[in-house]
Amino acid sequence: MLSTIILAVAIVVLTLTYLRGKYNENYWKKRGVAFYQRNKTVGPLWEFMTGERPLFQVFNELYWRYEKEPVVGLGSLDSPGLYVKDPTNIQFITQTAFQNFSHRGIIVSEDDYLANNVLFLHGQKWKVIRQKMTPLFTTAKLKNMFYIIDKSAQDFIEHLKQNPEKLKGDTYEHLSHFCTAALAAAVFGITTKSTFDSPFRVMAKEALTPTLMSNFRFAINNLSDTLFRALRLKFFKDQEKFFIGAIKEVLKQRRSDSTVRHDFIDLCMDIQKNGPMVDNETGYTLEPTDEVLAAQAFFFFLAGVDPTAAGMFGPVFELGRHPEIQKKVQDEVDAIFEKYGGKLTYDAVLELKYTECVLNEGLRLHTPIGFNSRQCVKDSVLPVGNVPVEKGTKIFIPMYELHHDPKYFPEPERFDPDRFARGEVSDTIYMPFGIGKRLCIGARYARMQILTALAHLLRNYTMVTHIKKGGLRYRKEQFQVRLDNCDIELVPRQQ
Repeated sequence: MLSTIILAVAIVVLTLTYLRGKYNENYWKKRGVAFYQRNKTVGPLWEFMTGERPLFQVFNELYWRYEKEPVVGLGSLDSPGLYVKDPTNIQFITQTAFQNFSHRGIIVSEDDYLANNVLFLHGQKWKVIRQKMTPLFTTAKLKNMFYIIDKSAQDFIEHLKQNPEKLKGDTYEHLSHFCTAALAAAVFGITTKSTFDSPFRVMAKEALTPTLMSNFRFAINNLSDTLFRALRLKFFKDQEKFFIGAIKEVLKQRRSDSTVRHDFIDLCMDIQKNGPMVDNETGYTLEPTDEVLAAQAFFFFLAGVDPTAAGMFGPVFELGRHPEIQKKVQDEVDAIFEKYGGKLTYDAVLELKYTECVLNEGLRLHTPIGFNSRQCVKDSVLPVGNVPVEKGTKIFIPMYELHHDPKYFPEPERFDPDRFARGEVSDTIYMPFGIGKRLCIGARYARMQILTALAHLLRNYTMVTHIKKGGLRYRKEQFQVRLDNCDIELVPRQQ
């Protein structure tokens, strides 16, 4: 009896899977769009879930398989999926017709408190929070926060000097540790202690390390809004108690302390003092509760850890392979330190022009995030290919693929920082921090943090890259592009 039931269920599931796949194929065929045939029901996400490759590599294969197509239709469980390759269409989605594609494409529930942040949200709530968060990243604010960035970088160098065994092996982990400490300091402020004495490292690793469950949750979120809501899945349930508790405790302490620290908590205090957050255009109002602000701090914290560590690792990895370029950067860094009396300032970092070109090229070649996503909120038509896009369609935008396409970057696999100095790079193609009106809100902060850390590292160490037997690979990740099977040795410089 049991075997009969199992067989019947299997037949029903297989039949529904087949029918959904045929529906997806016919849906895009009617619209004159090439369709990804490998898995008609759930598309590239099936290969990601069942294989060992990161999702960006699956998309990269798709990009070149359909080289001449502006878009490619994808399988999905309850809403159409579309991979948009053409830069004009990408510009249309992210800028020209942004109001039709303002949704990030991520579904969160109201009680998933930490996921209700400026990265995941959409609509009026996203708009009013972004309006209030943007002032944290003005030039004046970044200048005021620079002492936190610089202190964290100095503490990182001191940490390496006190632990010389960390100069060989697991460099990505050490950079991630630095980013965790630096972001914790930017959110919660710094004390006289080293920023490396941070209790947030374990929490960050738990939240960011891919697991079978987190991969499943990610896949369902992209494949079926209905199923994701029905299963009542939450992204950061395990981190809620610790992080919201930490924010509440620090806010409580600050309310009785008038010291200005120019950190994220100061911004939270200012927002709460000004009362409800209001969108002047629509009148939408949101109360700035501790939980709402904790979610924004959590986003700022997590988005600044692994993506920033990957953003640092790429340039350092390439400098370790190109000693002649590394020497030019070290000469520039040494000259700046000497000019500013052995110290770094905000203005000093802005003078590191060649170092910035190295960072930009590292971010191009080793893009921290492999692709971007959107969801259509109003029926629209993409200009290249005249492709109709219905409300609800999930859209995937390549980043890694565009950065490695010889049409846009001659000799794309060559590390050439001077391509940025020569002004050869288009902002519509180069997008390490995203593109358009949902460009990463912390991009300027991340750049300043990476440049400052690179300056201190190259002032004190020379990088030597080691690629292990079997060649360079990438770790299986959902969004991130993370180099694997390689490491960087830090060799102390003789000052």
